[in-house]
Amino acid sequence: MNILSIQSHVAFGHVGNASAVFPLQRLGCEVWPIHTVQFSNHTGYGAWKGRVFDGGMIGELLEGIAERGALPHCDGVLSGYMGGADIGEAILDAVGKVRAANPKARYCCDPVIGDVGRGVFVRPGIPEFMRARAVPAADIITPNQFELEYLAERTTATLADALKAVEIVHLLGPSVILVTSLHTDETPADAIDMLAAGPDGRFRLRTPKLDIAINGAGDAIAALFFFHRLATGSTAEALSRAASSIFGLLTRTVEAGSREILTVAAQDEFVTPSRVFTPEAV
Repeated sequence: MNILSIQSHVAFGHVGNASAVFPLQRLGCEVWPIHTVQFSNHTGYGAWKGRVFDGGMIGELLEGIAERGALPHCDGVLSGYMGGADIGEAILDAVGKVRAANPKARYCCDPVIGDVGRGVFVRPGIPEFMRARAVPAADIITPNQFELEYLAERTTATLADALKAVEIVHLLGPSVILVTSLHTDETPADAIDMLAAGPDGRFRLRTPKLDIAINGAGDAIAALFFFHRLATGSTAEALSRAASSIFGLLTRTVEAGSREILTVAAQDEFVTPSRVFTPEAV
C-alpha cells in the first residue's frame, strides 16, 4: 500500500507526519510524506523554531512525485492540521490529481479544528474551510467530539445525539467517520469511547481512560484507522485495530512518564497490540 501523507512535521518528538509515518511503515505501508511545516518541536511547548511552507511548495513536491510516474500507484491521501487556506487548497488539488491517476484512491481528512475544553485553536477561516471544502471532498474523516459537533452544528451529550451528528456529517460527503475522544452521558467516568460509522454499520469501542493529555495521538490514530480501513474494508475491524494500538501506545507512554508519545519504543503495539478491544454495534 502507498499513502501520500500531507501534514505538519517536527524534528523533535512525534506530531503530524512525525507521528503518522512510522506506524504506517511499521505495518508495511510505503508512505510519501509531504510536510506543511517544519518545526523543531510541537507548539505545545510554548516555543519552537522553524517555518510554515506555502501551498506552492506542496504543489511543487507533488509535481515531482507525479513526474516519477507514482500517482497511479497511490492508494490514499492523508491530511491533518492545515496551517492556512492555501495549504488546504493545495491538499485538495493533490487529492484531485491522485484520484485522476487512480480513481480507486481514497482521501482521509483529519479535520483538525479544536478540542473540548480548548475550543477552536486553528487559524481563522480554517474551520469554515474544513466544513465547506475538505470534509465534502473526503471519503473518510476522523474528528474528535468537538469537531464532530462543529461539523454537525449540534451537541452530542448522548450516544443518540452523537449518532445523529454522524448521520448529518455523512450527508456532507464522507462515507466513513471515526469519532475519537467521545464522552457522552453513557460513558463511565473512567472510560473513553470511540465511534465509527460506515456503509457496513455503526460501532462503539470503549477503553479505560488513561491519565494523559499528549500531542500527536490523534495524528497516529487517523493514520492507523485509514490504513486498516483500506486494508480490510471493514469499519469495525479498522476501529478495533487502530484503537487497540493507540491504547497500547499511550499506556506505554504513561508508564514511562514521557511528555512525547513513545512512537518508536512502543512500535510493537502497531503490529501486535498488547490488549485487543472489540467494538459493539450501535
